[in-house]
Amino acid sequence: MDQTQWDERYGAREPVWSGRPNATLVAQVTGLTPGRALEAAAGEGADAIWLAQHGWQVTALDFSAVGLARAAAAAAERGVADAISWVHTDLLDWTSEGPGFDLVTSHYLHLPSEPRRRVYAALAAAVAPGGRLLVVGHHPSDLEVGVQRPPDPDLFFTAEEVAADLGAGWVVEQALAAPRTGTHREGHEVTIHDAVLLARRV
Repeated sequence: MDQTQWDERYGAREPVWSGRPNATLVAQVTGLTPGRALEAAAGEGADAIWLAQHGWQVTALDFSAVGLARAAAAAAERGVADAISWVHTDLLDWTSEGPGFDLVTSHYLHLPSEPRRRVYAALAAAVAPGGRLLVVGHHPSDLEVGVQRPPDPDLFFTAEEVAADLGAGWVVEQALAAPRTGTHREGHEVTIHDAVLLARRV
């Protein structure tokens, strides 16, 4: 989906997402010392808001102006507007200004492999020494279990594939296919997996 389609989706109903932070973000970030965080593909802002509520200063990126407006309104309602900078940008064009973030996170950003590598390289470049990169996505194995996914294998990745692209200067703390419960197209529960990479820059 392009920017116009996402603007239409965010503007057509309320809300698109649950308003709760991604469980993997909560599990992986709880216990880390808060600092500067960058979130890519922030959507309606649940993850950015959770980070701000837990002491992080957040820069949140998304290419949907409608989604960002909804996110900013939610942040204001929760009293954390001053802790989040909302940036309207296309990640395909975005570049890091340097390694200044203690945490860089992206959840369920699915692009074809070539632009995905460029985007994740730019995100990795934004991580400060000692900081962490957290990438979560739908695992390729989900295509085999009958859940609703785009039928294009090139949009999916494993944590190990993202880790291999990081190169030297990183310690991979976790690279796994994390199981959770999903819903089959016919309505019954199935086990799906998330690709989860947590890496620390040295």
